[in-house]
Amino acid sequence: MQSLKLTSHFEELLSEKIIAIQPLSGGDINDVCLIHTNQQKFVAKVNSASEFPGMFEAEAKGLEKLKDSNTFTIPNIISFGESDDVAFLILEYIDSRKQADTFWDVFAGQLAVLHQQNESYFGFENDNYIGSLPQYNTMCDSAYEFYVTQRLQPQFELAQQNGFLFSDVDTFYNVIKDEIPDEKPSLIHGDLWSGNFMIDAQGNPCLIDPAVAYAPREMDISMMHLFGGFNASVFDIYNEVFPLAGDWKNRLSIWQLYYLLVHLNLFGSSYYNTVKSIVKRYS
Repeated sequence: MQSLKLTSHFEELLSEKIIAIQPLSGGDINDVCLIHTNQQKFVAKVNSASEFPGMFEAEAKGLEKLKDSNTFTIPNIISFGESDDVAFLILEYIDSRKQADTFWDVFAGQLAVLHQQNESYFGFENDNYIGSLPQYNTMCDSAYEFYVTQRLQPQFELAQQNGFLFSDVDTFYNVIKDEIPDEKPSLIHGDLWSGNFMIDAQGNPCLIDPAVAYAPREMDISMMHLFGGFNASVFDIYNEVFPLAGDWKNRLSIWQLYYLLVHLNLFGSSYYNTVKSIVKRYS
C-alpha cells in the first residue's frame, strides 16, 4: 500500500501521530485508506504522480468549487501534494450514518441549486480527470461546441486508438446540434453516479470524486439515470425547483454517450455496442 510509504510525511502534515492506516474498498483508480491518528480520522487517496499528473490538485479544486456553492456536504481538503512520485490527497473523514427521511428531497433541492450556479462560458479554469482519463475544459461559447470538442471528440479519438471504430460520427455531431437546449452553463459534479455520493453524520447527501465543469446540466441528470441508484422522486422534485427543458428524457442518451465512451476506454468492449447504437440513432 503506497500510503504506508508516506506515513512520516502524513504525520508531519497533520501534526499528529498516526496509529493505523487501514485500506478502504471502492477505489478503482486510486489507493484509498483510512488514517487513524491519536486524535481523529482522515481519508487519504494516493497514486502515481507521474502517471496521473495534477490529478489530486484538480480534484481539490473541484471539491472547493462544489463547497463554495453552499449546497451539498463536501469533505474538507486537509492537504494534497506529492512525495517520491507518490501523489496524495488527504480529506476530512465523513462519519456516514443512515439516510434521513428527507434525504432524496434534500438531494434534489441541493442539486437544483448547484445547477443554478452559472458562468459566462462552458468549461472550467483547469482540465481535470474523469476516472483515470484526462477531461478537457477549454472555454467554449456554446453547449454544443463544448460537448463535441471537449467531451466527445477526445473520447472517440481514444476509442479509435484502442481499436474501436465508428462510422457516421460527423453526421451524429450535425444531428445533435439541434437537440441540445440553449441554456446557461451550470456548475455540475460531472461524474454523478451512485458511488460518488455518501451520507453524512446528519443523514444528508455528501458528494465526492467530482469531475466538475460549467457544462450542460443534463449531463449530471443523464449520468444519474445511466447506472441507477437514485430514487425516482429526485427527478420530480428537481423539476419542480429548476425545470428541465422539454423532452429531456429523450435526450438522456445523447449525454450518456460521453460516459459510455469513458467506460469503453477504461473497461473495454462490453460498452462498444451500446455506444454504436446511440451514434446510429442520431445518424
